[in-house]
Amino acid sequence: MRFMVTMAAACLALMPIVSTAAADPSWERWQSVSGVVDLGGPRSDGALVVAGSGALYQLDAAGNLAPFANGPNGYHQDAGLEAYLAVSPGSRVAAAGCGFVRDETFVLRLHKPVGIDRIDALGQNTTSFANVTSVTSLNGIAFDTTGAFDHKLLVSGPSGSKIAIAAIDCNGGVQVINPSAPVLEGGLAVAPRSFGTFGGDLIAPDELSGRIYAIAPDGNVATVAAPSLPTGGDIGVESLGFVPPGFMRGGAAYYADRKTSGNPHPGTDSVLRASSSVLAGAGVQEGDLLVATEGGAAMVAVRCAASCTVIPVIATPTTAHGEGHIVFTINKAAPSPSPSRSPSPKATGSSSSQPPGVVIALAILIVLMLLVAASLMASRRRR
Repeated sequence: MRFMVTMAAACLALMPIVSTAAADPSWERWQSVSGVVDLGGPRSDGALVVAGSGALYQLDAAGNLAPFANGPNGYHQDAGLEAYLAVSPGSRVAAAGCGFVRDETFVLRLHKPVGIDRIDALGQNTTSFANVTSVTSLNGIAFDTTGAFDHKLLVSGPSGSKIAIAAIDCNGGVQVINPSAPVLEGGLAVAPRSFGTFGGDLIAPDELSGRIYAIAPDGNVATVAAPSLPTGGDIGVESLGFVPPGFMRGGAAYYADRKTSGNPHPGTDSVLRASSSVLAGAGVQEGDLLVATEGGAAMVAVRCAASCTVIPVIATPTTAHGEGHIVFTINKAAPSPSPSRSPSPKATGSSSSQPPGVVIALAILIVLMLLVAASLMASRRRR
């Protein structure tokens, strides 16, 4: 018996120690894009549209980067400026009697006349879509995906010391919703209906105060939250994105890290990525609002029901210089197996879920115990 206990202890000593401690959530520097300032989509083919150095690209979930709209009538404008973009989800605007075409890309035009340019879904033609005369520039863009704003394209831009918020229909008609909203800029997003009392509102960040604002369809402005994040120009909250349904089954969030020479956060000209498993480990849920800073790309999640809660997500300091929107892709579901006449039985044992070292050690222990038992039986027979 002593021999059996000793051998059992030896076998247990061979088993690997599996640590359950998880690393702090962080962005992965994923793909390099020269002058990257924003991301949009995904398109219906699953690719993201990326803006950088006055050019557009398509980036798929495998990391393949390809020029987009780079022909004679493509997009070649506003290099070096923060020309943010939005990809059309293909929604219909009831009041205008028309709809936005699926996968068309709309980009802020920051030279005169200030407005919006439209790139067709194939990237073959760039046209002027709308002029926004109520602003001196533009600093935000997002599609209404809920219908609260009748599925219009929403933009923001400075007007004197305030910010004007305008809604643009599918014919290019511009309606000013609020001519004097608080200072804000960056990656805008419309909240899903599930986002508490702010469902359907346009959500916008202000890097100077650190506040997250909600602009209702009637133009009223409210504060959603003021996360405990750094504030100030080129430092504070810059980008937003709502975690879409199905994301936690597998996917990733993306953020543009723009190279900015001479800045305390110089950036890397990279697309940053964080997987759904990393975000889930930090407590993120579908429907949450993710908010990231321009300086360092720190991120929190905001969850609203009767009230709003702020959840730290990525806190590790970096030199990233974030710009534009936070966007998401969702992994395609694996195809169902083909039916067979003799389906394989389902595994019911627990050993398949154990690390290989544990399985081997247990097997050795069982063999040694059988050998000891056989030896004892042989000894008794000899007596």
